[in-house]
Amino acid sequence: MITFLIIIAGIIVTGFLAYAIVNYIPRKLHWIISIILIALAALLVYKINFEIQKPVQFNKAKKIRYAKVIKNLKIIRDAEVAYKKVTGKYTADGEGLIKFIDTAKFALTQTKNVPKTIHLSGGITKEIEERVVDTIGYEDVKIQFTGRDYKNMLQIPGTDQKFKIEVGEVEKIAGIKAPVFEVKVDKALILKGMDKNLIAQEREAIGGEEIRGAFIRIGSLNEVSEDGNWPPFYDKEDNQNKE
Repeated sequence: MITFLIIIAGIIVTGFLAYAIVNYIPRKLHWIISIILIALAALLVYKINFEIQKPVQFNKAKKIRYAKVIKNLKIIRDAEVAYKKVTGKYTADGEGLIKFIDTAKFALTQTKNVPKTIHLSGGITKEIEERVVDTIGYEDVKIQFTGRDYKNMLQIPGTDQKFKIEVGEVEKIAGIKAPVFEVKVDKALILKGMDKNLIAQEREAIGGEEIRGAFIRIGSLNEVSEDGNWPPFYDKEDNQNKE
């Protein structure tokens, strides 16, 4: 819209100048007017190009900022998953989650089938196999976070604020509730200092190759999910590392 208005304004101004040159300005001064018109044309081209490039540069910059935020959200998610594996629930205590990574251990288990004799009526016996899970050792949770900056995972990159972790429960099936967690951050906070009109448009994104809605989020308080709401583009590096 802004680009369109600049073009219209340029056409109108050029028309008035052309009319003024023909009817009111002496011929000997036309060369000066020509220089002015050339300068105005160059300015107009610059402004149009600037307005065209603005959303392009905005998209490049936002993806860089988003990627840093998503990187921390993934660490928080993995920490919550580890915490639930050990304790059976999620936690809203971010600092406690960092301490958990530093001190907790996973139980290493082994499942095997053990023969067992069961007695049926009439003195009849039957041989079956029973699955038995044995703990064979322990592993530090911290090992799974090697090379990852989990100490600063609560910091929202590019800001002076920290992520807030929310936890709750949802009914997975009738009568059975499951623990859930959610961490989200407003896009406007991440994009602070950039073009306000483009930020407003970004907060209304409907998905596709963009992150849907006004927030970047991982987990959910409304359904059992540990996923983020961003498109696969932001997981490309993780997938390459797995390969």
